[in-house]
Amino acid sequence: MAFAVVAHYRCEPADEATVRAALLKMREHTLAEPANQAYVVHAEADAPGSFVLYEQYADRAGFEAHREYGHFQELVVGTVLPLLKERTVTFAEVL
Repeated sequence: MAFAVVAHYRCEPADEATVRAALLKMREHTLAEPANQAYVVHAEADAPGSFVLYEQYADRAGFEAHREYGHFQELVVGTVLPLLKERTVTFAEVL
């Protein structure tokens, strides 16, 4: 069963360009992962420094594998997460 992730990230407006660039680079890498089915990055229209990500994987194991890739560790763990003021993540199974 397909597995989806919806993440809301909020950073300081001064860090927005860095976070945006890292998320767009993540999109390039993630779309090439074998279990990935979608990776969409949104910038919230009325909230500077706020992003919404929608990710879909073939299954939860595919998502867990995604978190082990070097690009995830470098770009998300190393660059994005330290700059966030707020983060919420929702996991869902696609019906």
